[in-house]
Amino acid sequence: MKKQSQEVSAFQLYKRLLCYAKPYWRFFIVVVLAMVVYAATEAGIAMIMKPLMDEGFVARDAEVIRLIPVAIVGLFIIRGLADFFTTYGLGWIARNVIKTLREESFEKLLVLPARFYDHGNSGQLMSKLLYDVEQVSSAATDAVLTIIRDSLTIIVLLVWMIYLSGFLALLIMFTVPFIALLVYYVSIRFRHISKQIQNSMGSVSHVSGEIIEGHREIKTFGGQEYEARRFEKVNERNRQQQMKKIATDAISQPLTALIAAIGIAIVVYIATLPRMLEQITVGDFISFITAMMMLLTPMKRLTKVNAKLQAGIAAAESIFGLLDESPEADNGQIALDRARGEVSYEQVSFRYDSDSPAVLNQVSFQVKPGQTIAFVGHSGSGKTSLVSLLPRFYNATSGRILVDDIDIQTLRLRDLRRQISFVNQQVILFNDTVANNISYGQPNVTEADIIDAAKAAHAWDFIQRLPDGLHTDVGENGVLLSGGQRQRLAIARALLRDAPILILDEATASLDTEAERHIQAALEGLMQTRTTLVIAHRLSTIEKADLILVMHNGDIVESGTHQALLERGQHYAELYRLQFQQG
Repeated sequence: MKKQSQEVSAFQLYKRLLCYAKPYWRFFIVVVLAMVVYAATEAGIAMIMKPLMDEGFVARDAEVIRLIPVAIVGLFIIRGLADFFTTYGLGWIARNVIKTLREESFEKLLVLPARFYDHGNSGQLMSKLLYDVEQVSSAATDAVLTIIRDSLTIIVLLVWMIYLSGFLALLIMFTVPFIALLVYYVSIRFRHISKQIQNSMGSVSHVSGEIIEGHREIKTFGGQEYEARRFEKVNERNRQQQMKKIATDAISQPLTALIAAIGIAIVVYIATLPRMLEQITVGDFISFITAMMMLLTPMKRLTKVNAKLQAGIAAAESIFGLLDESPEADNGQIALDRARGEVSYEQVSFRYDSDSPAVLNQVSFQVKPGQTIAFVGHSGSGKTSLVSLLPRFYNATSGRILVDDIDIQTLRLRDLRRQISFVNQQVILFNDTVANNISYGQPNVTEADIIDAAKAAHAWDFIQRLPDGLHTDVGENGVLLSGGQRQRLAIARALLRDAPILILDEATASLDTEAERHIQAALEGLMQTRTTLVIAHRLSTIEKADLILVMHNGDIVESGTHQALLERGQHYAELYRLQFQQG
């Protein structure tokens, strides 16, 4: 029962894959007609052998001898044209299918929830977009081409053989069930191996990506040998899986050829018996043998294409698994143009997974429009998780979060996030120009707006010194800039967005003392008109906050202004004292 369900699943996967080719069905009909013509020319080669032998060599008919060369050239011209239309046509359809699959996969990645990325890795996802999709391409081109064209060729050749001698053709057809049984078992193995290859390719991509991104740390800490061993391990596993596939392919092809050769040997033996020689002409016999020999090539290709077909089905399963992932829940119906900026957390609890410990425990607080609230505490106290709930990167396990007295679950996700600017401690810049990074997500701003934001973020001075100013490429994730410069571009991006709520997660962490002083001055002016949620390790940066919440193990253990908390002499005062001593 298990094998049957797998076969049904494979059929359903391929059927779903073919649905992507449905818009091009007219073009596909032309391609199939070209395949029919090609298959007919295959049989035509065997057909020419009959008059060549009987009328040419035996009867020595001069007219036939003159026409045969012309017929051969004409046959191969038609064959070449049919081959071109078939190959080009299927390739055109396949690349359009691949383009659509890649676009749908990429668009799905844009809307998947943060939890999906928490449990996945970039290497596996890149493998789906690159390797898996190309495997589907092979299934959509080479496999379809071989299955349809070679099947038609075999049918046409068999019809011709039956026409010449039904008895001898029947002997050949006895080999078909044995070949079909071999292909069936090889298919199951190919599909299993293909899944293992996809997983191993994902691991290779993942390790390679980590090495590229962390090359400085690897060199600094002398991790070259460790990383080389780690890569060798995943690379070796990929090699082993590929060799299993090659071995299966290498065994199946000669076995198929052997079964077919046994059938041919039997036919040759019987055809040369005296009784059979009396019933068929030399031309019939040579034409029949030619058709038999020509059967081997399409039969061999049909067995060989099984590897690509099964790899494509396994790849389609991987891609459709991604496409079937649930996007971020967006059940909100309420539109919100621009919020006043009031934020309230009411008894909010949160855990990342149902079986993981709670990260937040019934947290409650309220921020008035234009106020600044700061969160402090040791690493792992829940500060980042707390602010991540506001733009609904995650949903609270219990409790409510409100913006302007509206439950954020009832707001449309796009409207909610339009109210928020966010500067993370891990700055993300795109491999684009300075201007496009600052104006990211805001296509209608002017260059003057970008410059104003850069000046407000104290980034304009260093931008002017760049080779092409605003139009300088920053490199992958801003690698061509310093940490402080990247941070200031991220702040400029948040300033330009002009949202009523601002989230600063260690926004000045990468700045030196002088740069931090300038940024703090810019941020203080910005915070006067916006509700600001600040996460900070440097307590000196939040002394003017309207409210400071001290967090520990997901709980708010202390709250108040900077001066009031210092006078209280408890958690905040201890944190401040330790930081002052370290400074």
